[in-house]
Amino acid sequence: MSNITTMANKRPLILVTNDDGITAPGIRALIKIMNEIGDVVVVAPDRPQSGMGHAITVDNVLHCNPINIDEGPQIEYSCSGTPADCVKMAINEILNTKPDLCVSGINHGSNSSINVIYSGTMSAAVEAGIEGIPAIGFSLLDFKWHADFKPAEEFVKNITLNTLLNGLPEGIVLNVNIPSLPAEEIKGTKICRQANGVWKENFDKRKSPFGKEYYWLSGEFINKDKGQDTDVYALENGYVSIVPVQFDMTAHHMIQKLNSWEL
Repeated sequence: MSNITTMANKRPLILVTNDDGITAPGIRALIKIMNEIGDVVVVAPDRPQSGMGHAITVDNVLHCNPINIDEGPQIEYSCSGTPADCVKMAINEILNTKPDLCVSGINHGSNSSINVIYSGTMSAAVEAGIEGIPAIGFSLLDFKWHADFKPAEEFVKNITLNTLLNGLPEGIVLNVNIPSLPAEEIKGTKICRQANGVWKENFDKRKSPFGKEYYWLSGEFINKDKGQDTDVYALENGYVSIVPVQFDMTAHHMIQKLNSWEL
């Protein structure tokens, strides 16, 4: 596999990935936007990988092959692994210079609140952040395959340009969620905290024609947070939510208390 260096001029090198698969309309829309900003290399899963979280492939081989899907200047690779695998593959095998930015998405569906934990979209962004690359995960609150990404375009572009201009502190990536509304109804952006919410799971138990039991997982999102500074509140009120996310999961406030235990 030949390595790719940054292209000839001073345009930023942008790595694009997702979790819905390389042919998903969301990533195709994101590639188009990023082509206006920089030189784009796409490394994305060859099939949907939603809900994979930060899983990596350790029990199987990985395949990563060049692919042409749309017209455009971008260079694309289809990878058999998870979103996190795609970022690792891009950094270690495909690119021989660190990207200026990694963008993941545009996800079909919300990654607000606790969804950030399960999200392959956000895990790809976090993986880039671990490698010291500024990263953003973009999601549209519409699960439909043929969702309308047009109203999101200016927000995606503006947030991307601001991130390139201002940078992000080490250990921080951005989780951006966009309401599924006409452009004229989106009120703007809000910097938020992650809402305290949970999924109340429901397992639909069934039997196959051969008598074997199996389950379909479904659930209901429960927002336990009444605050007006959360991502869920912003989205419900017509704003794009921007949450700075850190992958240092240490509960620093608990360290002093734990030190008082007789361990």
